[in-house]
Amino acid sequence: MQTQSRLFDDLARVAGGALGALSGVREEIELLVRGRLESLLADMDLVSRDEFETVKAMAAEARAENERLAARIAALEGKAPGADADSGADTGTGV
Repeated sequence: MQTQSRLFDDLARVAGGALGALSGVREEIELLVRGRLESLLADMDLVSRDEFETVKAMAAEARAENERLAARIAALEGKAPGADADSGADTGTGV
């Protein structure tokens, strides 16, 4: 019975060692794949998340400013003496 117990202990150690080795191989493969993907992405000239978020915020700010300026222009056009809806449609052709 002790020989069977020793055999099972040895098998468990071998299996544990094999799993440890496989875990190391898995980690090494993950590192290689991650490195390759990072290299491919760097070659594609993709922007980072930080750059994207910065430009997104700049675009939102520009859009808000554009809306404020459009409202201001509309208000100023409404206050101008003799302003009418067709005054901005003049093309300067004299026709």
